[in-house]
Amino acid sequence: MRMKKICIFFILLFSIFSTAIQSQTLEDAKSWYLEGRFAESLPVFQTEYRNNPGNASINQWLGVSLYETGRINEAEKYLQFAAEKKIPEAYIYLGELYTKMYRFEEAEAEFAKYQRANRRNEEALSRLTTRREYAAKLQRLVNRTEDIQIIDSLVLPKSNFLLAYNLGKSSGSLLSLSDFFKTLQPSDKSLYMNGKQDKIFYSRSDDNSGIDLFTMDKLIDAFGNEKKLPQTINGEGDQAYPFVMSDGLTIYFASTGHESLGGYDLFVTRYNLSTDSYLAPNQLNMPFNSPFNDYLMVVDEEKGLGWFASDRFQSADSVCVYTFIPNPQVILLESDQPHINNRARITSIAETWKPGTDYVTLRETAKQKTDFRQEEKSDFLFVINDSTDYHTLSDFRSNNARSIFSQALGLEEQLQRLTDDLTAKRELYANGNNNESLRTSILGTEQETDILFGEIQRLRREARNEELRARK
Repeated sequence: MRMKKICIFFILLFSIFSTAIQSQTLEDAKSWYLEGRFAESLPVFQTEYRNNPGNASINQWLGVSLYETGRINEAEKYLQFAAEKKIPEAYIYLGELYTKMYRFEEAEAEFAKYQRANRRNEEALSRLTTRREYAAKLQRLVNRTEDIQIIDSLVLPKSNFLLAYNLGKSSGSLLSLSDFFKTLQPSDKSLYMNGKQDKIFYSRSDDNSGIDLFTMDKLIDAFGNEKKLPQTINGEGDQAYPFVMSDGLTIYFASTGHESLGGYDLFVTRYNLSTDSYLAPNQLNMPFNSPFNDYLMVVDEEKGLGWFASDRFQSADSVCVYTFIPNPQVILLESDQPHINNRARITSIAETWKPGTDYVTLRETAKQKTDFRQEEKSDFLFVINDSTDYHTLSDFRSNNARSIFSQALGLEEQLQRLTDDLTAKRELYANGNNNESLRTSILGTEQETDILFGEIQRLRREARNEELRARK
């Protein structure tokens, strides 16, 4: 009897302790949420949702945290639930989400609900006006979507997305900025070197104006004579990811300024020989641009192919590189609204195809490495079967398997960063810094690493099975 009472006592004590930890955890997450630290609040809200999926506030907090960390597709159902429970903040977030998906009628319906719920709140109505103006601007641009043929897409980690660009020699080469300038910290920024290998274009931080574009010339055996590109290009915002056409005059680049849609947008300008200056940059049409980050437009005239990168609807550490057939002149789509919305979003690359075109051959041409990086290096080890190992993405026969495996690579990099962070936190805790906030953070990070590890294993199995089917 005495032993039974002791057991009951410890069960009650554990229950009280667990409840206190969960309460503290939720309060921490709410504080992080209000401070805009959505990546930290997200795993806690995910745990709380599993325990209480019918709670409208938790659905709201989870939906916003997913939205703000780039996981827009996942956020929708939680925001919808919160909106059905008449949480006003869910209306405007759902309206923003629909806007970015080009579902403009649904967006306006949510905005109207938000307006009714905040009809006496001037600050909220001002915020709503900004969102509506952005939606109207985006819809105008959607109506100017170009009719381009996208032949392939590949999801890669941002840290090595240049692997998807395979230029012909006459088009020059792309290098990681930190690979060329060895003193720089690793980043996803790129450098362009022309076909003669005597001129480079790149971005770097400027103390006065943020990130700007620069160029250098080859001087005997080293590059020097750095020049900053003119103000017509280096205006407000950051400029990066340059590419110069073989004419040496036309420059594509990405900018957060020049009235971009949000994040990096793609722009093109041309050097005017008669005025010795660059023309005002033109913003590219959709689907090249979107409300997300779009960058590194490359057109290879030798191959008749182009590439551009976008993180639209991707996880925080991934980017999708699209391969397309450049048009000799701009051709705008003339179609019904749902179709043009899908083409602007790139809902399906097959939807862009024309009858009678050999896309299989075009894809193989796009994969051929004919640039300056002739030696194939081993990027990873992926066991396909007892007799076959893969070491580079070009080893894959199945485009779908290649895309799935590249997603796994991106998550592996994310897992490594989380593991490093977890190790550092555990060392702090072991050295006496054992406050409740740190303990909560460790538990949340451990949970996130477990989820990531499981997802990586699932993607690897799926990629292997898909590749084995393609090899039969």
